[in-house]
Amino acid sequence: MATDSWALAVDEQEAAAESISTLQLNEKEDKQKPEENGEEANTVEISLFFSLYPGTGTGKAGGDADKTDDNDDNEDRAAQSLLNKLIRSNLVNTTNQVEVLQRDPNSPLYSVKSFEELRLKPQLLQGVYAMGFNRPSKIQETALPMMLAEPPQNLIAQSQSGTGKTAAFVLAMLSHVDPANKWPQCLCVSPTYELALQTGKVIEQMGKFYPEVKLMYAIRGNKLERGMKLQEQIVIGTPGTVLDWCQKLRFIDPKKIKVFVLDEADVMIATQGHQDQSIRIQRMLPKTCQMLLFSATFEESVWNFAKRIVPDPNIIKLKREEETLDTIKQYYVNCNSREEKFQALCNIYGAITIAQAMIFCHTRKTAAWLAGELSKEGHQVALLSGEMVVEQRAAVIDRFRQGKEKVLVTTNVCARGIDVEQVSVVINFDLPVDKDGNPDNETYLHRIGRTGRFGKRGLAINMVDSKASMNILNRIQEHFNKKIEKLDTDDLDEIEKIAN
Repeated sequence: MATDSWALAVDEQEAAAESISTLQLNEKEDKQKPEENGEEANTVEISLFFSLYPGTGTGKAGGDADKTDDNDDNEDRAAQSLLNKLIRSNLVNTTNQVEVLQRDPNSPLYSVKSFEELRLKPQLLQGVYAMGFNRPSKIQETALPMMLAEPPQNLIAQSQSGTGKTAAFVLAMLSHVDPANKWPQCLCVSPTYELALQTGKVIEQMGKFYPEVKLMYAIRGNKLERGMKLQEQIVIGTPGTVLDWCQKLRFIDPKKIKVFVLDEADVMIATQGHQDQSIRIQRMLPKTCQMLLFSATFEESVWNFAKRIVPDPNIIKLKREEETLDTIKQYYVNCNSREEKFQALCNIYGAITIAQAMIFCHTRKTAAWLAGELSKEGHQVALLSGEMVVEQRAAVIDRFRQGKEKVLVTTNVCARGIDVEQVSVVINFDLPVDKDGNPDNETYLHRIGRTGRFGKRGLAINMVDSKASMNILNRIQEHFNKKIEKLDTDDLDEIEKIAN
């Protein structure tokens, strides 16, 4: 790629990100104006929003903050979750063990190996197969019999992206709906507008052969006439809007809800106001309502929240496979400047064959500079950084996964949740540090863990350019109790050895 076209591409990306954030600000301002044409005006607003943001919404995945100001950390959590949903084309083949804690330890524990065993309505079974699910995933095997049991059982489940949990709770909602009753019976709450839309897509796909079941989005901008009662059986939305629709506007009668799903609980409690709103919604529901809560992580704050939302739960936990550095060879290269780091990188590329590499930089500026320099050298380079809208990021990752670019230069935005089988080398152009300048060991593990996956041996190379960064490297070595060998990138024979 020529330098000019590279620079132009970066300019276009940044311009797109700026124009979208401007449009969003304008849209928020518009929303605060009184509605002149009632519902009709809102319909136009929503379709305009969809055409501006194909697929879903904003880059930061904070499209519906429900009257709260999210800080960047929280938005990143939501953005990462949305990104993972967008880039997953199939289920992750997890080897994690499922740990089940039953509400009643004496009742038999059922698990299923096929969807037929669940005795689903034929039109739902058809929907499941049309989505490409041939057999239940590990979490579905155990969770579905509990969710579909009579009488219904409450559930708290831990599951990462790609484990099939959205399909599981969607199947539970569709199974419990009585299509003859024209009122909301299932309620699903998501932390952001975009995540709600993603779940809605799954409902539409799985319910494709069950057209009598209807879906409504309780999201900002979807304004309804006062006094109307919803006839859709499934409502999915964000906490603030759902609470308004139940309490203030009375579009939903909470006493008729049979299934309540709270998705992405860890993202939910990271957003100011969402925790309180979710608890207030739950308190309006009948005692007989089935409560299902899902979260990728379960630190103490999430547990405390989950216990308040879900009484007498069954609990499913994924015993996490410890990420390990055992299959990864680690090296460091001594340099004196950014330019020397780049030269070392060129020497490595000149000496060994690299299928695909991920290169991590500390700042957006360094990432853009490095991508430009590599591009000048004739490398096919993709650039990923946090100011891109989520759909742009997903498109970049998808191209990289397909092998259209061989080098992915990225800031920390990409350190989690992205599995690309062909990545054989991870390079820390800058070592990961936290906001206080201390080694960020968890990020280091996530970064270089990209390469030791799928049972393959990986290679991680760290660039050191000062006493301070050498100190960071030494502390990372001590933390993991793994020696990081020195590599002389001026010695081609030595570089060739590390590839063997």
